[in-house]
Amino acid sequence: MTLGVEQFAIGISWAASGVGLVLWLWSWFVEKHPLRRQRLLDCGLVLISSAILLRIVTQTKPLGVLDWAMAILSPLFIAAALWRLCRTACPPADGAR
Repeated sequence: MTLGVEQFAIGISWAASGVGLVLWLWSWFVEKHPLRRQRLLDCGLVLISSAILLRIVTQTKPLGVLDWAMAILSPLFIAAALWRLCRTACPPADGAR
């Protein structure tokens, strides 16, 4: 049995979903600092949404209503989370300007 590109991509997407879920759960139950909590939520959201998009792209059956909704909404959520991650990044050191 050989591992095809599609199976490899699907395996990576499930791994990314798992890591994203762990980050998301960590932010809700462990992290107390609000800014770190928001950043963990955003990282988890980006990983989970991108993994779902990858699984939608690699499926062979026709897209259903839920698939189309995820394909349309996921990039919006990813863009919003990446924008928040950029906005909450650490400022440069004083000597770096």
